[in-house]
Amino acid sequence: MSAASHSAADVLAIAAHRDDVEQTCGGTLLRMAARGLRTAILDLTQGEAGTRGTAAERAAEAAEAAKILGVGWREALDLPDGAVANTIENRVKVANVIRTVRPRVVILPYWQARHPDHAITASLGYEACFVAGLAKVETADPPHRPFKIVYASLYADVRPSFVVDITPFIEQRHAALMAYKSQYANQTAGSGLFVPEEEIRERMFAEARHYGLLAGVRYGEPFVQKEVGLVDDLTLIPVQSI
Repeated sequence: MSAASHSAADVLAIAAHRDDVEQTCGGTLLRMAARGLRTAILDLTQGEAGTRGTAAERAAEAAEAAKILGVGWREALDLPDGAVANTIENRVKVANVIRTVRPRVVILPYWQARHPDHAITASLGYEACFVAGLAKVETADPPHRPFKIVYASLYADVRPSFVVDITPFIEQRHAALMAYKSQYANQTAGSGLFVPEEEIRERMFAEARHYGLLAGVRYGEPFVQKEVGLVDDLTLIPVQSI
C-alpha cells in the first residue's frame, strides 16, 4: 500500500522487523481497533537477512497479520535488515511516514534489547517524531509531531509504567503471530535458534498472563512511558492495591 493512499491513523506502531509488532503490542492494536481507533504499522526493514523466509514471503505474511489485527495501513521501508542505523537520512524517511499517517500516539520498541535493530529503532523512531514536527524539514506532507510516545517493553526486564488489558484479543494476537509461517512453522533452518512451533502458544500466553496478573487482568501487554503520569480523580485509578 502506498503511504499517500490511506487516511490518518490514531496509533502508529513502528518496529524494526515484520512480526515484531505482533510479538510485543499486537493485542494493544486489536484493542485500539475495537474502540474505533485507526491503527497503522511501519516496519523499517523487509526481512532480507533473516535466517528463515524471504522478504517476499514476509511481506505476504505481514499483510495477512495486518488483516487479523484490524490494521488499516501497513508499510515496510527499505532500511537494511540487521543494520538499521539512526542517520539523518533514515530519520527523514521515518518522519515522512509520520507526517503522512499523522498519529496521536506512536509505539516504539524498548530502547534496550538483545537485537541491535530493536534498540536503534527506539532512538531512530523518537528522533524521527521530533524531526517530523520541524517546519523547515521539507517533505510531501506538512509537519506533524505525535502527542505521545510509548515503548513496548514485553521483552525488557523492567517494571512497566502501565499494562493494556488484551484478554478479549489473546487468540487473535496469537493468530496474527502465527501468520508468519516462514518464521514459526517447524523447519530445519534455524531450528537451534527458534522456539519450536508447539511451544510458541504456551510461551506467548504465559508472558501475557504474567503482565496481566501485575495489572489485575487475565492477559496484558506492558509499556513504558518516560513522562510522569497525570491523574484527575484518585477514585478512578485502576488496579487494586490490596
